Amino acid sequence: MKIRENLKTRGRIVIKVGTATLTYANGRLNLQRLENLSWVLTDLRHQGKEVILVSSGAIAVGAERLGLAERPRDTRGKQAASAVGQAVLMQIYQNFFAAYNQQVAQILLTRDVLEDEARKENARNTFFALLSMGVLPIVNENDTVSTDELDLSVSDNDTLSAYVARLTDSDLLILLSDIAGLYDADPNVYPDARLISEVSSVTDELESMASGPVSALGTGGMITKMNAVKIVGAAGIDAVIASGKKPGVIFDILNGVPVGTLFRAEPKS
Repeated sequence: MKIRENLKTRGRIVIKVGTATLTYANGRLNLQRLENLSWVLTDLRHQGKEVILVSSGAIAVGAERLGLAERPRDTRGKQAASAVGQAVLMQIYQNFFAAYNQQVAQILLTRDVLEDEARKENARNTFFALLSMGVLPIVNENDTVSTDELDLSVSDNDTLSAYVARLTDSDLLILLSDIAGLYDADPNVYPDARLISEVSSVTDELESMASGPVSALGTGGMITKMNAVKIVGAAGIDAVIASGKKPGVIFDILNGVPVGTLFRAEPKS
């Protein structure tokens, strides 16, 4: 069976959506896209799939609600914006998912939870309990008390989603971005850049292709996504990077349509 077609069988899926995908260029939330994403993920639940959403956007939403002209650059400002924005973002998600009768739960993680065995086991148990109840967990890093994500050299939500996929023994990681996948050159600079459909091994050459600017609203880029792909690949989990402009692309991915870039991993041992 072709690897793309095999994606139809994946039962537990982590989907990460970035700030640039959730917002307009002016930093305000793209509510139509959030509502569409909520519908898509609810429909996956109706198909019997277990879904975990890792969502960025709290700092951008908080900055907008606080009337800031741009995303804060200092840690205190980012933490304050996150404290405001996370509450607003979850309320919006809850409202959209409630329209489709889908229960959601917020899980905020910090690096120490993922590194301490006892806390990690408690987090696993929480995820599995929620999934068994048909609840859709929505995950973010706890930016209000943690500086990990706020310092790009330490962490980001692409990496967080990879750790969540490993933590929950998921079958697939989907990274929705403002770019359609991995190209052989920066498509913002080279119009003839070619999208790479499938990758069997992340090489140094491929990593060198993962260049490009970090969004003014977000914290990541293709480099962080490649890092996430390597983390899940080592655990036998396939990953797909695709454009999140139309959340229905998730259906295409799970139906075997060759969209985005598929990163193959060795089967789980």
